Amino acid sequence: MFAFTPYSSFWVELRKITSLQLLSSRRLELLKHVRISEMEISMKQLYKIWSKKKDGSGRVLVEMKKLFGDLTLNVVLRMVAGKRYFGGGNANDDEEARRCRRVWREFFRLHGVFVVADSLPFLRWLDLGGYEKAMKKTAKEMDNIVSGWLEEHRMKRNSSDEDNTQQDFMDVMLSAVKNVDLCGFDADVVIKSTCMVLIASGTDTVGVELTWALSLLLNNRHALKKAQEELDNVVGKQRQVKESDLNNLVYLHAIIKETLRLYPAAQLGVRREFYEDCTVAGYHVPKGTLLAVNLWTLHRDPIIWSDPTEFRPERFLNMPKEVDVKGQHFELIPFGVGRRLCPGIAFGLQMLHLVLATLLHGF
Repeated sequence: MFAFTPYSSFWVELRKITSLQLLSSRRLELLKHVRISEMEISMKQLYKIWSKKKDGSGRVLVEMKKLFGDLTLNVVLRMVAGKRYFGGGNANDDEEARRCRRVWREFFRLHGVFVVADSLPFLRWLDLGGYEKAMKKTAKEMDNIVSGWLEEHRMKRNSSDEDNTQQDFMDVMLSAVKNVDLCGFDADVVIKSTCMVLIASGTDTVGVELTWALSLLLNNRHALKKAQEELDNVVGKQRQVKESDLNNLVYLHAIIKETLRLYPAAQLGVRREFYEDCTVAGYHVPKGTLLAVNLWTLHRDPIIWSDPTEFRPERFLNMPKEVDVKGQHFELIPFGVGRRLCPGIAFGLQMLHLVLATLLHGF
């Protein structure tokens, strides 16, 4: 997976393909209909749940983490592989769809579990909790699913009725790997692993941040009210939120920044490797050392942030300089910085703003 690949010409080529063919501004604009259609389906689904299960006070309990996860996973799956398996709408319900839903949900469950052997390697042979066995089984099932997608895409490419205007990322990868030095890796392995890391990282990050944003707003009703007032002023009550509205939602942007500050999805960032010996703040760091930046601590540094543990979106409206999350200001780097800056930052921010704005405007 290129996210953990050492810097090399191979890594550069894979990142270039990913950045240009899936996550560039042009490509995201072409795929705007995917985001909009999935947003509409999810909001209709949420309204149906409310209308059927609301109590006398008009309230209903909804597992928003699952709804956000299904929404984001559908968007990413359609962009990467042209598939849709989750939620309402026209999601497939055949054997492949049921198997895919089960495997992906198990993958995300295992992704977050604590494995004793990670902290105490000498206990690995015991496989406490059976997590290693479950991970191997899930990895094999996931590989089988993605292999099926790859074969399906190859068959589609060989058919005479292929529609080049509807190419997804897997179609692009099949063409692109022919012109890339894969450094001895099998082409199918490169395509499958790249697609899987895009699906996993894109889904998990957005779903987690949306859940935190909603939780923070529900616990800070003044901020929720202010965000909804802004939506009423900018969008009005006669139509739904459009992507073109997002740039005008200043307070909503501040909410997203504050959420990313307090709860970055990757709290230790992406690990970096030192390529040569160096000295940092008087400490000798030998070549080969792995560096993990503690974003949780950095984003809550009281020297930089006043009341660092408080949820205050207004701080980003009153700062003497504009602080963004795109790696230009080191006090706020939830997506990383430099060469290892998350290539999906534009997609992630688009999804965060669109979903949260639509939800707050509609409910």
